Amino acid sequence: MEGQLSRNDVTVLPVGWSRPSGPKTESEVAGNWSPALSPDGRHLAYVSDRGGVPAVWVQPVGSELTFRVDTGGEPVTAVRWSSGGGWLACEITPGGAPRHEVWLVRPDGSDLHQVAGFGADTAENMRWLPGRPVLALTENLTTAVLLDVVAGTRTVVAHGDLLSLLDVDPAGHFALLRYGPRGSREIVLRDLSTGSEKPVTRGERAVFSPGGGNVYALSQDGEVPVLIRVAGDAVEVLTGGAGGSFPVSGEVEDFTITADGRTAAVLWNVRGGESEVALIGLDHDGDRVPVPVSPLPGLVVGELAWSFDGAALAFTAEGPGQPHGVWVRSAGEVRAVSAEPASPEAVRPTLEVFPAHDGLTLTGWLFQPSTPGPHPTVLWLHGGPEAQERPGHGPLFQSLVNRGIAVFAANVRGSSGFGRSFVDADNGARRYAAIEDVRTCVSYLRDAGIAGAVGCMGRSYGGYLTLAALTTFPDLFAVGVDVCGMSNFSTFYQHTEPWIAAAAVSKYGDPVLDAELLADLSPIKRIDQLTAPLLVVHGENDSNVPVIEAEQVVKALASRGVEHRYLLFPGEGHELLHRSSRAEYLREVLTWLDKHLLHA
Repeated sequence: MEGQLSRNDVTVLPVGWSRPSGPKTESEVAGNWSPALSPDGRHLAYVSDRGGVPAVWVQPVGSELTFRVDTGGEPVTAVRWSSGGGWLACEITPGGAPRHEVWLVRPDGSDLHQVAGFGADTAENMRWLPGRPVLALTENLTTAVLLDVVAGTRTVVAHGDLLSLLDVDPAGHFALLRYGPRGSREIVLRDLSTGSEKPVTRGERAVFSPGGGNVYALSQDGEVPVLIRVAGDAVEVLTGGAGGSFPVSGEVEDFTITADGRTAAVLWNVRGGESEVALIGLDHDGDRVPVPVSPLPGLVVGELAWSFDGAALAFTAEGPGQPHGVWVRSAGEVRAVSAEPASPEAVRPTLEVFPAHDGLTLTGWLFQPSTPGPHPTVLWLHGGPEAQERPGHGPLFQSLVNRGIAVFAANVRGSSGFGRSFVDADNGARRYAAIEDVRTCVSYLRDAGIAGAVGCMGRSYGGYLTLAALTTFPDLFAVGVDVCGMSNFSTFYQHTEPWIAAAAVSKYGDPVLDAELLADLSPIKRIDQLTAPLLVVHGENDSNVPVIEAEQVVKALASRGVEHRYLLFPGEGHELLHRSSRAEYLREVLTWLDKHLLHA
């Protein structure tokens, strides 16, 4: 077994940098994200890793002048600007682990102090209530909290299992709460005076209209998510079929409402993972035809955020060879605030569509070298599993293609973006079919003349699926890379954070009631069948998928004499948040795949 790698001589490479000899390597630059506009839309706060560690930066819109807001040395994952303009709320991840703290700081960097997530608690889903100096958030998925930053008061709105606070109406009489585990969450309207609750819809997101009379929600009651407006018992679907240039098959992924309640910015997931954004008028007698935000500066857009005055809309955009950038639309014009241009040499993927063993339609994004195939190929499996592989920024993919290795980024069953039935198609015992999807992907790639030797890799749930595939179909793969994947459901449930375990039952199964099923689905139970050289990557502080999941795999491979390498990152959790860590990860993965796939 090989232990922790030396962190000396780590080089962070800029996008598109070419080595004097050898193939081009792109660095793991995350870029900029979590845009938050000042109330008048003239300044933008956002998170950027340009300094090596994700931190908060403030920048005038239309200027290249930037100011780093000092929040300490720990990584920042999100920032929100209060509607009064006086405060930035910052979500900080100590040690890179899944636990979050919330800190407040003035936009000029003064008066930094912690307000939530103390001790072993975690705080998340922070939202400034429009027009009020009140921050709504949730602790431990059990406690809904309002923080009045002027009065200095803390009010607990509700307690409950797997609970999250979404919004509170302007009069303070009602709250929108979300209950339930992953993939099975319900939004309810709670009367704060009586404690009585009324169902709104199945879904993840909802907000009150500015006057509090209506509720806007991203409803998942049907097969495809849509934006609805609820007034009393009346429900109006605002985005059915999306209309205009937006196809019926597209899903509404996100929305945000202006503070005056007159306009919604809506984000659609279309064409297997690309984005479309449009503005929709919300006046009852107004025109409901979407006005596209066009042209979009990247294939994949996210994190829509209005300024309080409604004059500007911020969002992120990314694409192949184009790291996350932050952009603002105002006066009908879209312009970059802080964004890298797309690399002209980047390979744009094609969307592949093919049937699974049982006829279910599968898709994936294929990155191919310019030379004729078949190619050595990496099958990449995303996390979640309720995530989606999309044509965004993938430095690893681009670097592999530049070396002559194709990449197929698959969306097997359980992925989002393809309807509710597809997301639920791997729940519980149906996970066997998701593992079979991995074999189907390999068969498709070989039958199409795309792939020669194939390697399998993925992170988080994709790491689990990689281990499951390597132990179920050992003859299919020449090499594997497991990045913070689960190897044993029993130890995962024992050691992960309590709120993570509780929310995972709906996807994987109950650790007691379904113990036999979970044992059979655990790759560690079939580790004797794993023969491919395996690189195991993990963050030492990961408490989502704890490091014991990597350690037991490494120990088992060492005792059996299977070639492997163990890359452990101190100071990192479930995500590699430091650019130096991502650069080292990229270098080591490329070296491993060069050896065992390209030159095997």
